Formats: sequence, C-alpha cells, structure tokens
Amino acid sequence: MLGETAQTLLGDVFERPDLFAEATPIRKRIVAWGADRTPLEFPHSSVVVSEGALLDRIHQAIEFTESDRPTSRATRPAEADWTIFASRPLPDGVVVHHFGSRQARASEVKLAAGAARNACWVESLDAGWLFLLPGGHAGGQDGGWLLSVGGPVDSLLGQSSLVAKQISEIGAPSDEFPCHPRIADPLSQPGWLICGTAAVGFDPLCGDGAGYATREAILASAVIRAAMQGGDPAALASHYRNGILAGFRKHLFASLEFYRQGRRGPWWDQQRAEVERGLAWCAERLKGAGSVRFRLEGFELHALT
Repeated sequence: MLGETAQTLLGDVFERPDLFAEATPIRKRIVAWGADRTPLEFPHSSVVVSEGALLDRIHQAIEFTESDRPTSRATRPAEADWTIFASRPLPDGVVVHHFGSRQARASEVKLAAGAARNACWVESLDAGWLFLLPGGHAGGQDGGWLLSVGGPVDSLLGQSSLVAKQISEIGAPSDEFPCHPRIADPLSQPGWLICGTAAVGFDPLCGDGAGYATREAILASAVIRAAMQGGDPAALASHYRNGILAGFRKHLFASLEFYRQGRRGPWWDQQRAEVERGLAWCAERLKGAGSVRFRLEGFELHALT
C-alpha cells in the first residue's frame, strides 16, 4: 500500500503520472487501536499494488539503450569504481543491528460480503496486531491480504472484534518473516554503499518503505555521481550514512507512538523498549556528525559553500 507522497515521488522519478492508474484505491482507514476497542474511521488516500505489477509498469516507461548496459569491471576507471550492495553478502565488518524480534505472516483472504472494498483495517490485540487490505489475486474483487504480527494468525483472529468480521475465508499463512526495524552499520565507505533492504528494514505498521527506498536510491546515485565528478569520497560516504541514519531515526520516532498507544502488557512493553533502544543507538551514531556539507537538488548533490 502506497500513500500519496510515495505515489507522487515514484511518478515523478519515472515520469509516469499514470503509474498507479490501475491500482486498487484505498479511501478510508478503520482503526481499533489501544485499550479502547471502539473502531474509528479516517479518510485515507492510498493505493494497493503488487510489486510485480508495479515493476511491470515502471519497465514499460524505460527505454534501454546500449549506453545503459553495465560495462565490465575491466573497462571502468578505478577511481570511478563504486559498488552498491543491495543484498547479502555485505562488506566485511558490517553488522546488522536489530531493534526487536517481531515476526509477521501474510495470508490471502476473501473479504466478507459487507466489507468495504475501498478500506483498510488495523487492530491492536493483547500480543500483536492485524492489518487487512483489499487486493488479493485468488478472490478477484473480493480478494484481500491479511498481515498478522506477533502471535499465531488463528490466535490473533480469535481475539479480533474488527478485522475478523471483514473476512469470510482465509488461506494458509506464509512463512514467518521479520518486521522489526533493523539497520546495517556502517552503511557506507569510500567506494561502496549499502542500499535497499540490505541497508534498512522498516516496521510495516508505519513505514513508507517504497517511498523511503526511492529517496534512498536517489541519494545513493547522487553521492556516487558527485564522487565520480571529483567530490571527496569520504565526505560523500559520510553524508549518505548520516542521511540514512536520520531517516531511520524518524521512522523509529513514528513507530514509538504506535507502540505506546497500542496496548498494555508484556508484548507491548517489549516492543516499546526495543524502539527506544533503537533511538538511543541512532543518537549515539549521529553524535558529532557535524554540519551538513551537501544539498540534494533533484538528482544532483552539491557542496555547500
């Protein structure tokens, strides 16, 4: 699910204002969060689109030429040789720091007859939370996806007074996957950067992951371009590191409010403590970062004078 800001950013980057024309619109968010289980309804403006469908539409907008094809390492000048790590293995000495151990499962569902097809639902429970949105494949217009975080799916649905009512059928859940905040350290050195999910993992509860990843990629490409044009590689790598750290810290601040308000009890206490530990870690890493030495304008990074 992508919000308006992420939609606009991706449309601008790929020069496709119609990029999400065929996506499923979400116009309201229905939330039962915290000790008071009374559902609240809020206006919303997002779309639901699968990764595969979005990539197909992006690729339709890109015309590749021979100059776009990667050259071999042997033909590239050594001084312009930068590596972007978007998956493991990461460079020697890099450690991934985890702030929590939350696991999630995704299940394809069929929405109940009375469930709105333009809404999403979020509900906090004693030991986890549920997130339901339309857009599944097998159920056609009645299809949807359920994300369950914390306890087993059946256990969470058994406690649910909001989300469970919107579901008529549920498929087998996927294998568990981590959904807690995590970040690689260091994120950059002269000659290489870590980008994408290899660099940062967001909590899906409040993370605009696709939009953040797009901004991260813009910054990474601008850093490498500036270095190839004669910029100081060490200063540029430091600028990238500090920018990603600042974005990660902003995400943790947003997450903390959700986990403060979610529920009371051991599970929620643990989640809050882990987010607070992450904020303390970020503060320590950003201590002494100094003043900003570069400004991003469009896709170009310029040194401040």
